[in-house]
Amino acid sequence: MANFFKRYSITAVIAFLLVAAWVIITTYSTLLNPVIFPPALDIVKAFISAVGELIQGFFSSMGLLIPALAGALVTGIGGGLYFGLHEKGRAIFSPFFHTFSPLPPTLFIPYAIALLPTFKSASIAILFIGAFWPIFLGTIQGVILIEKHYWDNAKTIGVRGKDFIWKIVLPASAPHILSGTGTALTLSFIVLMMAEMFGAQSGMGHFIVYYTDFSQYDYVLAGLIFNSIIILMIIILFEKVKKRMLFWMNLKSE
Repeated sequence: MANFFKRYSITAVIAFLLVAAWVIITTYSTLLNPVIFPPALDIVKAFISAVGELIQGFFSSMGLLIPALAGALVTGIGGGLYFGLHEKGRAIFSPFFHTFSPLPPTLFIPYAIALLPTFKSASIAILFIGAFWPIFLGTIQGVILIEKHYWDNAKTIGVRGKDFIWKIVLPASAPHILSGTGTALTLSFIVLMMAEMFGAQSGMGHFIVYYTDFSQYDYVLAGLIFNSIIILMIIILFEKVKKRMLFWMNLKSE
């Protein structure tokens, strides 16, 4: 705990100064429009008042995000392993990968809504597209960059088939896979907020756009703060899991 406070002491000071600046400017100054920049106390009251709605929105959003990420992990890692291990197939399909991967997932929103039966399935599809490419391409890159001595050692000890994938390829390419997963996680939250602005009845993004339509910016900012806290906690948790999974890299650096 002491190390935690020591590590983030400067971060806490900066956060405190930002909050203090908001309080001073919105309370003792007329520089900013009070409708768009409400006093900090109003934001706190809105947060407390809407905490139940915010929590409900969180579970609604996770109902979209978790299946999309799970599907992206399975297909992204599986497909990445295949194309990473098969140079001929990779050469044939690489132009398609480079063509489609940079396209913003939100471009597909109208098509997903038109082709899929429900808003939920359309949202999951859009989130899947956004999460798939970083994981897929990260896995391919990880397999390609496996050092030659890993392949030589596998051949020497006769490791083949599933054992070769699980014991050699996946551990060696894990840093790139997890790096791609981290990118996918961050991008998924961005896409989630945007996807929920089209036809959603609840969710973290829906909460913000709903109160924006009514110009209730104290609730809008309460939603932004809630979303930021949730996203920060999930990313911190992912980084801890990533560090645990790549413990051997930390030992190597020491």
